[in-house]
Amino acid sequence: MTEQKQVKMRPAFRAPGTTEWRALSADGESDKEREDEVRKAREDLKNVLLSSLQMQHLVALAGLGCSLSAGGPSMQDLWNGAVGKEPTDAAKATADKVNHKLATRNIEALLSRIEAFLQVNEDDKAVVDFLNSSKQVILDKCSSFLDIGKLDPHKTFLHRLSRRRARDQRLRVFTTNYDLCFERAARELGGVALDGFSFSAPRRYDPRFFAYDIIRRPRSGDDLGNYLEGVFLLYKLHGSVNWAKGEDGTIHEKDTPSPAEACLIYPASGKYQQSFVEPHLESMAQYLAAVREPNTCVLIVGFGFNDGHLAEPLLAAAQSNPNLRLIIVDPGADEKAKDANGNLYWRQFFNLGGRGEDVWFIKASFEDFAQLIPDL
Repeated sequence: MTEQKQVKMRPAFRAPGTTEWRALSADGESDKEREDEVRKAREDLKNVLLSSLQMQHLVALAGLGCSLSAGGPSMQDLWNGAVGKEPTDAAKATADKVNHKLATRNIEALLSRIEAFLQVNEDDKAVVDFLNSSKQVILDKCSSFLDIGKLDPHKTFLHRLSRRRARDQRLRVFTTNYDLCFERAARELGGVALDGFSFSAPRRYDPRFFAYDIIRRPRSGDDLGNYLEGVFLLYKLHGSVNWAKGEDGTIHEKDTPSPAEACLIYPASGKYQQSFVEPHLESMAQYLAAVREPNTCVLIVGFGFNDGHLAEPLLAAAQSNPNLRLIIVDPGADEKAKDANGNLYWRQFFNLGGRGEDVWFIKASFEDFAQLIPDL
């Protein structure tokens, strides 16, 4: 029922220092005055986005909402796969051992309890087996859904954001998603994602590759060349379904890594500590630095602020970086900001925008927002 409401949701935006949500589409019964208001709102938002895309630094933080548009699994899907719509006997036995109530239907809370239990009961084979099977489910569900035909929003998003002036910094995309949506969309566009892996096969991870770039060199003459279009930096904050750690500690690409070798930060309370271990450390360091840069726009799309290790630095930057612009995109932005029992970060960002700080809210799905981005 909730998904149906989001499909019919009318996009709107809220500017800093205001409480008004300005509609970006009119319903079928709107009069001419209402249609003029919508047209003016769309034009005003377009101008804001144009100026934002031309700021010196452009950063995108993409969360689960982006993958859902391509058919990716929700947290509920991961729960159903690991535990079952009706909990399996193995799930019940494990929950009893780790003292967790399955009625919560929260995969992150369950895995957190299991990890804590195994810290002092590491030889409990049944719990270890359930944990490994749950990790395998997460790997499979985040790998198997990918359909090139459903990546149009990702392609539009990358195509429009990566067409920046040569003198500006490259677009930087930080994502908490494990899947390969952005990589596949870039490939379909003929673009290049600089993701910290070597250019030659077999591709191995080395943070130095984040500092590389690509130019188009002329065949002759003294011209040193021009930067290639469609190149962007991609940071997988929680790892990727095709990252594997070898016995020698090196990180390399592999089509189907096992749960034991996969370099993923699984949904559990330990992800803060794991974020500061390679290969995730470099991405976190780049993220922390990016939100502190002057003249920076951060687009937050499909991210629910449930990861404190990512939300807290962003909030601190919004409070202390006078040259930072935040544009927060979510189909339920207005409801989440008003929910007194909901996520604290939503209310804090909402209050910052209400006080006139450069925090914009756009109530739109990832698909709708991709179409709202002006083409440079």
